[in-house]
Amino acid sequence: MAKIVVVDLELCFGCGTCRSLCPKVFGLEGDPRKCLVKDPSGDPSDPECVEFAMSMCPTEAITWQKS
Repeated sequence: MAKIVVVDLELCFGCGTCRSLCPKVFGLEGDPRKCLVKDPSGDPSDPECVEFAMSMCPTEAITWQKS
């Protein structure tokens, strides 16, 4: 079973850490700005960037979910 990146928008406050660490997967959108998952399967050219973004998220809003 595959896994996808999910962001809990209730926890996210739009700091942009995820976007700066893994720009192919994460972006910011909306008002107020919140994390946008651009590629839920991750970045095949840099698979560790999602894990690093998860570990650096100050609110622990980023997780993997089975699809």
